[in-house]
Amino acid sequence: MTPPARHLTGNDNYFEDFAVGDSYEHARGKTMTEMDNVLITNLVMNTAQGHFNEHQMAGSPFKQRIVFGGITAAFIIGLAMQDTGENALAELSLDKVRFRTPVFHGDTLCAFTEVVAKADSAREDAGEVHFRHRGINQDGKMVFEGERRVLVKRRSHWGGA
Repeated sequence: MTPPARHLTGNDNYFEDFAVGDSYEHARGKTMTEMDNVLITNLVMNTAQGHFNEHQMAGSPFKQRIVFGGITAAFIIGLAMQDTGENALAELSLDKVRFRTPVFHGDTLCAFTEVVAKADSAREDAGEVHFRHRGINQDGKMVFEGERRVLVKRRSHWGGA
């Protein structure tokens, strides 16, 4: 028997649990593989040669293919989800996205999050949380930063007994 959905999420990531100024270093990292880059880039129909043409990129300033920025953003936000998205009802916005350093096959990315703001919403069972996400590579270089607003469940309505 599958437990009710409210038992599948964390106990400390409801709207009430977030405070402005909180910072998180997320538990998992992810090494970017060639498969990640080529598969996802193909699925979203990005045909830029910088992601596929090793010969052409060998002559570029990067000297190798680079990972599509959309994948970098998705993976950093994905690494943050266990702490910031398990009780999300809706993604409201993604803003101020910046790619600071190229990501290459074999780079390992880690994610960090800060709670920038909180606000009540029109729904009494949820509130809005504004996060700033950052991603770094194995050398400590910033590869991604962006801000995300999320509609998050209130424990008072969704937390159960």
